Amino acid sequence: MKKWRVCLPVLLASLALWQIGTGLYIPAKAVLAQILLQDAWAQTLAGARRVKPWPWADIWPVARLRAPRHDVDLMVLAGAGGASLAFGPGHLHGTPPPSAPGNSVIGGHRDTSLNFLRHVEPGDFFVLELPDGRAQTYQVTGSTIADARKPWSGPVVSHPMLTLVTCYPFDAIAAGGPLRYLVFADATDTGNPAPIRPYSQDGQHRRRTPG
Repeated sequence: MKKWRVCLPVLLASLALWQIGTGLYIPAKAVLAQILLQDAWAQTLAGARRVKPWPWADIWPVARLRAPRHDVDLMVLAGAGGASLAFGPGHLHGTPPPSAPGNSVIGGHRDTSLNFLRHVEPGDFFVLELPDGRAQTYQVTGSTIADARKPWSGPVVSHPMLTLVTCYPFDAIAAGGPLRYLVFADATDTGNPAPIRPYSQDGQHRRRTPG
């Protein structure tokens, strides 16, 4: 009994540290991946295509997403499956490419890359930098909550539109719930609310995810 009294606190402390480490692992991986993807994006802007951020990766950046009011700057990856979303937001296959006519959908995790959506309001701007160096500005028009268990189709439009989608609610303890939070933004000719800045040579770029 005395031996267990000594060992039990150690075991409980070890379990607590393991749980904390597990909770920090996913956000840390997403941040690190964004840094590594910066070099791949620089090569993409120089004319390369499907540039992998590390040799064994099966992902590559297709756009750069900025939300100036929220100080968010993210690489958008090809595909919105688990392999992509573990490292950042992803463009959903089957929807128009970013900046093309139609509704282009980008998904991401609520506790990492798209956590900032909880603070986005109508009138906010998003800026998408494209592989050819052009920048397309979008203005937020609204948001909604959808149930993934029920049939739902996004807006059908002929102009460039952007829909960002993540799990909901943002503060849910368990992952994998049925609700989704969607933010809609239409392309606008208002102009970039803030100029696109290149990443620094050391790969560092100031980024903050609110919440």
